[in-house]
Amino acid sequence: MKPILQVEYLGRVNYKEAWEYQEKLFQQTVDLKVRNRREQLRLSTSNYLLFVEHNPVYTLGKSGDFSNLLVSEDELKRKGAEFFKTNRGGDITFHGPGQLVAYPILDLDHFFTDVHKYLRFLEEAVIQTLAHWNIEATRSSGETGVWLDVDTPFARKICAMGIRASRWITMHGLALNVDTDLSFFELMIPCGIPGKGVTSMKRELGDNCPSLEEVQREFLKQFARLFNCELA
Repeated sequence: MKPILQVEYLGRVNYKEAWEYQEKLFQQTVDLKVRNRREQLRLSTSNYLLFVEHNPVYTLGKSGDFSNLLVSEDELKRKGAEFFKTNRGGDITFHGPGQLVAYPILDLDHFFTDVHKYLRFLEEAVIQTLAHWNIEATRSSGETGVWLDVDTPFARKICAMGIRASRWITMHGLALNVDTDLSFFELMIPCGIPGKGVTSMKRELGDNCPSLEEVQREFLKQFARLFNCELA
């Protein structure tokens, strides 16, 4: 039997609200797994995929370098953006309107217990989504995420990723720039990688850029295919 994936569209929400909701689902799943082990039960855990669009916010991973934020928090506020230190992996990134943000909260015991494979599957879901609109994307060796024109002077990132995993349960996820205001990225060193640019589907496709909803649908299709799951 295929794992069941519960898909939720949270709409436009502040980062803190979405983070707290993730933490709630994550902790519920952890608690159930601990109870199963302690009481020798076989209660099934759930798997979720949350789609969200954030108000402008910069987030810094648990091992990130604060110096990769190039302006003060006061300046961010003047630009209408927030800042949060999070418990995900990775360095600094930006979330904002026009960006597809996906947070899978999966029990990898239903899929495969390999975090590196999990990250590669997330990357592949984005790569295949972009291929649907004839954007040739790929991975960059040693750098999690999805890129265009890797190993050229024009290398640029189109999707950032950062996750947390405990007891084979995941949270946080990815941010694919669809029609994002790229000027926000000028206020930081994206993902702590100097000298490389950032792009969006809108910048690559111009007027042929699909809507955020269309990209969500295609990503969900690719995600379900790769993870071999049923959608609820």
